Amino acid sequence: MNADRNEQVILTNDEIATIYRHRARHYDLEASLYRLIGFRLPAYRKMSVDALQLRRGDTVVEIGCGTGLNLPLLQRAVGREGKVIGVDLTDAMLAQARRRVGDAGWTNVELVQSDATKFEFPSGVNGIISTLAITLVPEFDGIVRRGSEALAAGGRFVVFDFKYPERGYVRPLVPLALLVTRAFGVRIEMASRHPWESIQRYFDDATVTEFYLGMAYIAAGARSSSTGSAGR
Repeated sequence: MNADRNEQVILTNDEIATIYRHRARHYDLEASLYRLIGFRLPAYRKMSVDALQLRRGDTVVEIGCGTGLNLPLLQRAVGREGKVIGVDLTDAMLAQARRRVGDAGWTNVELVQSDATKFEFPSGVNGIISTLAITLVPEFDGIVRRGSEALAAGGRFVVFDFKYPERGYVRPLVPLALLVTRAFGVRIEMASRHPWESIQRYFDDATVTEFYLGMAYIAAGARSSSTGSAGR
């Protein structure tokens, strides 16, 4: 993969939905395969939720919630007084998430089947998060922009995802990582998508932390509490 080449492979919504509909039933187990390439997914999920800096009673939206692997972390952060809204494109993934919600007895979780580009963010939410999902969407910049406008003052938008490493000595490891990630719709051509730059574009207070030898990152942007506009 070359990060400078033009994107040639763009998965459609139908193709993405087909991939995840096929994998939904065993997604949680298959996600554990990331351990084979030394990727500490549970730890990175926790780091991402922690970066939201949520408080009890807050409302948080997850874009690409999948089977709900982040729901226990988000629930713990906002408590029973808060609300969690999970958005996903694929019906089969949401069916697994609903099962998780029912088994846990959570009454403050709303699951929405929607294309992320068409989802209407509730006004004044306290946090928005996307983990290993937003890079699959070519229109990711618009999602970040609209999310930034919907956040309450002090609210945060967090993205955790893969990226193409800048360090030359790391690049030979990319094909190995793709052996695992390709099953989840990740394509080498997606290297041209940089959601972290959208976080930096729409938030004055933004941070980007790389890890896993620069092949993954957590980007966090906070809406200013002193101005009426999130974006620039």
